[in-house]
Amino acid sequence: MSSLSPSLSPCNFAMSPSELTSNGSSSGTFVHPENGFKDPLSSLDSEKVMMEFLQQSSVKGIDDHLFEFSEALRTVAKALRRVAEGKASAQAEAAEWKRKYELERTRNLSKEFRELSFGDHHDTESDRTNNEKFCGKHGICSQHILRDGEIDFDSKVFHNKIMRKASFRLSWGCNGEKNGQHKHDIVSFERGNITTAERSSKQISLRWESPPQKVLILTKPNSISVQVLCAEMVRWLKHQKNIDVLVEPRVRNELLLDDSSYSFVQTWENDEEILHLHTKVDLVVTLGGDGTVLWAASIFKGPVPPLVPFSLGSLGFMTPFQSEHYQEYLDAIIKGPISITLRHRLQCHVIRDAAKDELETEEPILALNEVTIDRGISSYLTNLECYCDNSFVTCVQGDGLILSTTSGSTAYSLAAGGSMVHPQVPGILFTPICPHSLSFRPLILPENVTVRVQVPFNSRGHAWVSFDGKDRKQLAAGDALVCSMAPWPVPTACQVNSTHDFLRSIHEDLHWNLRKTQSFDGPKELS
Repeated sequence: MSSLSPSLSPCNFAMSPSELTSNGSSSGTFVHPENGFKDPLSSLDSEKVMMEFLQQSSVKGIDDHLFEFSEALRTVAKALRRVAEGKASAQAEAAEWKRKYELERTRNLSKEFRELSFGDHHDTESDRTNNEKFCGKHGICSQHILRDGEIDFDSKVFHNKIMRKASFRLSWGCNGEKNGQHKHDIVSFERGNITTAERSSKQISLRWESPPQKVLILTKPNSISVQVLCAEMVRWLKHQKNIDVLVEPRVRNELLLDDSSYSFVQTWENDEEILHLHTKVDLVVTLGGDGTVLWAASIFKGPVPPLVPFSLGSLGFMTPFQSEHYQEYLDAIIKGPISITLRHRLQCHVIRDAAKDELETEEPILALNEVTIDRGISSYLTNLECYCDNSFVTCVQGDGLILSTTSGSTAYSLAAGGSMVHPQVPGILFTPICPHSLSFRPLILPENVTVRVQVPFNSRGHAWVSFDGKDRKQLAAGDALVCSMAPWPVPTACQVNSTHDFLRSIHEDLHWNLRKTQSFDGPKELS
């Protein structure tokens, strides 16, 4: 075969690889000679020519340029993406400032419109009427707990000026002030969105707007060490901190017997003054164990000042402060801020069978730990009908029933099989005592419910109820006990914070999950 003609040399070959067929041959002819016949080039020669062309340096140079160009495009894309993210962040920040501006402008306009149209007095009366218009004859009320702070009256002029997301309110039912059910701000609302309030999910901190001026000291009786510490603390608070000290009449008499210079210590004379202690006392200090904390909480029938519990008892589950360092602790607490635990209380009413209606009750009793209903000295099982917000729960047949707060979840309720619950979880523990049924398991009810326990008329015997182990009362057939969450919790100071103190207590005081560590020299798992 003759050599290739000049027209078919590799330098003049202008066909791209895409124009080749799968077997390496051209999809068309190369050159038509003048005599009209094809060049007799075989497919093998065509493939050889193509491979030589691809191996030339010019093709490799093109690939290098394409790689550099793609890297440059990636760099540009990254820069554009960063610019877009910065722009989105700036737009979000601008939208947030715009929303705050519109909200403040809406509030100012609503305030101006209210002053021009109604006046402050009329608006106050209107709000009060709106909050009370749902009350029934049995004290069942529906109170507003969610609002966005913007005016909601019907005014064409006002709504023409302000166009915003539709406003709404939520309300809930309660049993009126007689049973201690009040408004609780448990959720927050802003521009149509409902979220959980911060107080239920974050540690509570207390800051003094003005320093404490008067401290009430409550002590465990019949303890020499407590008397000595109380005398030292009283003198230190008065002379070092210039704070007035108030004690029980019994404690004041003991101090004066030892030293007449304690005449500056104040006390109360009658029960009427005890009812107004919360208006005079800035801080409460307890020297004793958990029983002293329960005693301090029982003194206050309404609001309770912040309480600082020092451990001088046998258990000290609610007393995180050590008495040896009382000056250091009290100095930090007086300066503030301090972490506190809101320990909820139960407010209970006994309704006798002879009562005309549920509003005719005995004096309410507050319990910080639990309310216990048992069979007393009777040999028969207790028979108790239980209701939750007028819905039937169950009939308790056994030794009794415990209605506990979360602070009391580590007390009698825990011994009866109930769960340990963090004290700041607002709820009511429903724990049976030795029930006559294996399927009767404890419950945890929400804070806003009202629990009613009634002794049925077919009960074989009476029941007995006690509140934190005191004030024992008999419940005859037809009598009922109504319990709900009291609106006044007991704020106790924390050594570190609420969760740390709770976990320390169950580890050190209850020895929770305490066991020996598993030996390391035992049998190994086969790999």
